[in-house]
Amino acid sequence: MITPRTIDFSGAARLDRRVVLLLGALLAGCTTIQKDSIALVGGNVLTPDNRVLQDAVIIVRQGKIEQLVPREGFVIPRTADVVDVTGRWIIPGLIDGHVHVERWALGRYLAAGVTAVRDVHGEQDSILDLREQIGRGGLASPRIFSAGAMIDGSPATFSNATEVANATEARRAVDSRAVAGVDYIKIYTRITPDLLRPLMDEAGSFNLRVTAHLGLTDAITAARLGVSSIEHMSGVPEAAGSPDRFFAEHRASFWRGWTYFEKGWAKLDSVALNRVAVTLANAHVAVVPTLVLHDTYSRLDDSAAINNPDVRSLPDSIIRRWDLPGMVARAGWIAADFPSFRASRANQDLFIREFRAAGGRIIAGTDASNQLLVPGLSLHRELELLVQAGLTPVDAIATATINPAVLLGGDSLGLIAPGRVADLVILRENPLVDIRNTRTVDRVMVRGLLYLADSLIAAQ
Repeated sequence: MITPRTIDFSGAARLDRRVVLLLGALLAGCTTIQKDSIALVGGNVLTPDNRVLQDAVIIVRQGKIEQLVPREGFVIPRTADVVDVTGRWIIPGLIDGHVHVERWALGRYLAAGVTAVRDVHGEQDSILDLREQIGRGGLASPRIFSAGAMIDGSPATFSNATEVANATEARRAVDSRAVAGVDYIKIYTRITPDLLRPLMDEAGSFNLRVTAHLGLTDAITAARLGVSSIEHMSGVPEAAGSPDRFFAEHRASFWRGWTYFEKGWAKLDSVALNRVAVTLANAHVAVVPTLVLHDTYSRLDDSAAINNPDVRSLPDSIIRRWDLPGMVARAGWIAADFPSFRASRANQDLFIREFRAAGGRIIAGTDASNQLLVPGLSLHRELELLVQAGLTPVDAIATATINPAVLLGGDSLGLIAPGRVADLVILRENPLVDIRNTRTVDRVMVRGLLYLADSLIAAQ
């Protein structure tokens, strides 16, 4: 390497100007300091104890948060690339706790500040391959935690689920997923208690958690058998009321079971809901309510709900592929069903309040990329609905950060603190005064790589 001492400038005046400029450029290059970190300077940071550290500096090195300190008096390392985020608000990267990952949506998740997703069912080989590809780097994407293909009773609702009819088949289904390397197990509506017992026993031998979309098992029974989480608040009406009619409808078909489940909430009394909420909270079962799913499908008779700006942001090809009229036809829904669904929303929100008051862990999830559930943007709507149900903005943010991180066993996710992975979101506006401000994404960092949200959107 050339150093300033090795160049004699005594004859520099006689040199061609282009040579002088070249020598100057060489000298400048020789004194350039190698950058090995990023300094986010001036932001207002949501800390692990739910305080706001104003005018802060976050030092990120090799994909992890190295320091979180006040800017005043702190000397920023010369090796840090400085990014001025003065006046911005910085929260942990968001986690969507219930999705069905599709490759076209990866950039959209990131653009919305979603740095990790919990995939609850897909084509097992392809989703696990995608997860591994993302883990190796080179693809702008949220982290993926996946259950692979879900396990269902007989007859299975979906052809790409694994159907089990007895204890031996249930154990084998768990074994195959453990060998494939899933992050957890997902069970579906036709799993009965008799199938769930051996399934839970086998999952325990592999230290795999089990999450449940219930139908033929009520929520309290599932909790006592050891499930770690319940999707869509399924099994709650069955546990709070008389389950026989619910089970009969679930046996008849998936859509008949879902329709009766949605309508059944309206008939539950508050005492019964409180009993179920307290029982689940005491059993340390997390609940993934997917309020955005319940709310969206309760308003399919409203053209404004169907044609909202989030949906209009998608390519026409995705909307056509959703085939919303086809889904409604398969479900057998008629105009009178939607007011009945809406009548259940108050009790769904009441259950959320009771569960939260009992110390229950709520996980924000959306069911994207299903019909009208837009990857990334639907998570912001879920947070709004959780606040409308009674959570504070800071509690709502926890449902999409630390709460799913704990459920996933992702010890390094969900908080902005030294030693944690550098997954975070830089917002233009304060989400603690208005939860809708989680939508004001300016930049997103995942694995220590910083992206401008606009550039991610433009790349779609």
